Amino acid sequence: MSTGTIEHGPEAMNSTAPPTRTGTGRARRWTETSRTAVTEVLRPVRPARPTGGGSRPPRPPRLRRLPTAPRPKAPRDTRWWAGAGLLAVSLLLVAFVAQVAVVSSLQHHRAQTLAYDTLRTTLAKAEAPIGQLDLTEELVPAGTPVGLLEIPSIGLSETILEGTSSDVLRSGAGHRRDSVMPGQAGTAVVLGRQVAYGGPFGSLARLQPGDIVKVTTGQGDHEYRVVSLRRAGDPMPEELRAGQGRLELQTADGLALFPSGVLHVDAELISETQANPSRVMGYAALPAAERAMGQASGGWFAVFFALVFFTAAAIGVWWLWTSWGRWHAWLVGVPVLLTLGVITADTVMDALPNLL
Repeated sequence: MSTGTIEHGPEAMNSTAPPTRTGTGRARRWTETSRTAVTEVLRPVRPARPTGGGSRPPRPPRLRRLPTAPRPKAPRDTRWWAGAGLLAVSLLLVAFVAQVAVVSSLQHHRAQTLAYDTLRTTLAKAEAPIGQLDLTEELVPAGTPVGLLEIPSIGLSETILEGTSSDVLRSGAGHRRDSVMPGQAGTAVVLGRQVAYGGPFGSLARLQPGDIVKVTTGQGDHEYRVVSLRRAGDPMPEELRAGQGRLELQTADGLALFPSGVLHVDAELISETQANPSRVMGYAALPAAERAMGQASGGWFAVFFALVFFTAAAIGVWWLWTSWGRWHAWLVGVPVLLTLGVITADTVMDALPNLL
């Protein structure tokens, strides 16, 4: 009876697997089973995952950054404060220019639109004032529309308001209350600004003798012809004879906002003279603020308070600069400073002479 032989040798003695039988299928199956067992024994064992009731191992703590010490702020020297003050003054000047050139013109345009609509209504109802007193025998309120002034040669069309104070002349040309109404016998005086608030009379220096001036009032349409332009030191026009009428236009003369005097334009009435209602006010009773180059009393007091508010806002912007940062201060502070600057400039224009 033949049986498989067991191999004994150096390789078999050093092998970790048990000795194999050769020659039969049974020996081959036994060899494959032993190799699989050895492979499973040598395979690394993975740690078992925690079950539902277990807990995960704690994570190592994260390293936190140590707080850095704040950078020491550089001390504000004289140059920094001088620059901050110069910036505030620059914003105030920019606001002043914006007020004179843009904002005041928009204010004048709106005021003229409203005044013209009111004048059309009162003319249609025959209620427009034609003298110093209104229908109730009271002085015509300051700012009431009383006429329409047209000068085709310089393209001027302006609603005339009653009164010549600085506040009234913000809205348009003003009729001096002690003088007669345009179209009547005597001298009718109308004042207007040269530059600010639309500068309606800024082109009067371009007028030439012979130019036509038209005025519409509650007594109808009236026509004048320019006779002369005069300044301080020039000869006065001849006195009017009975039944004659004259129109005198006045505005500031010289450089814009730096007047050298008053420019007078004299025009003679060439249309029919209208009747004169009774007068209750003369030039002596006219307040100084309503005369040529007059200034409102207490105007600079209001300017002082406006500057105080502007300064307080500038200090607030400086606080924002140091607390929030540069760009936050610019975004918040600059619009506020410009708005307060425009308000301050408007207050300054009220305090300046009324013909600027």
